[in-house]
Amino acid sequence: PLKKKKKKVYKTTKRKNNKIIAPSYILMTLFVFVFIFLGTLYFLSQEISEVHMPQEETLDEEQFIVQIADYSKVLQEKYGVLPSISIAQAILESDWGNSELSIKNNNYYGIKGSDSEPTATMTTKEYVDGEWIEIKADFRKYATWQESMEDHSELFTKGTTWNENQYEKVLTAADYKEAAYALQESGYATDPDYPEKLIRLIEQYNLNQYD
Repeated sequence: PLKKKKKKVYKTTKRKNNKIIAPSYILMTLFVFVFIFLGTLYFLSQEISEVHMPQEETLDEEQFIVQIADYSKVLQEKYGVLPSISIAQAILESDWGNSELSIKNNNYYGIKGSDSEPTATMTTKEYVDGEWIEIKADFRKYATWQESMEDHSELFTKGTTWNENQYEKVLTAADYKEAAYALQESGYATDPDYPEKLIRLIEQYNLNQYD
């Protein structure tokens, strides 16, 4: 019998595509990491800049005087307080607006408060029996420095709860020197050198020009 010839079967092989296509989620993950990295750098740079920049903007001496001089003249017309005294006291009591009490509570004059008013308890120095001592006292809190200045002028016109005419001599003083000594006599400050300090500031910075 004749044998049938087997047909040769040629196998064809398909070449696999060796190109690797990155799945979309990998690209998204890389994008997120880059975003987080750049965001971290930004916030770190902000924190570094905050360390080197002062938290509160402070005024120099001339700026401080200019800031409150005009308003002190407005208050003079309303209450009769000499602007030179008002400005000099603000400088002395608030350390040119740089004291903690003035920065945090807008209290430029060291005015103490009562239970019925918003207050802040702080350490202060008082001159008692010939020496300086530290005490805790409640000081008025103000929304603005203008409010502090007006309350200071009102104090001179209204007096205290125990003596409504306590600061009458300050208002009737002929000039800043007389007013400075009247402040001490009226019990505004315990510092025995208080009048001289005010007068020195007024004359050094020519504050009586605003009177």
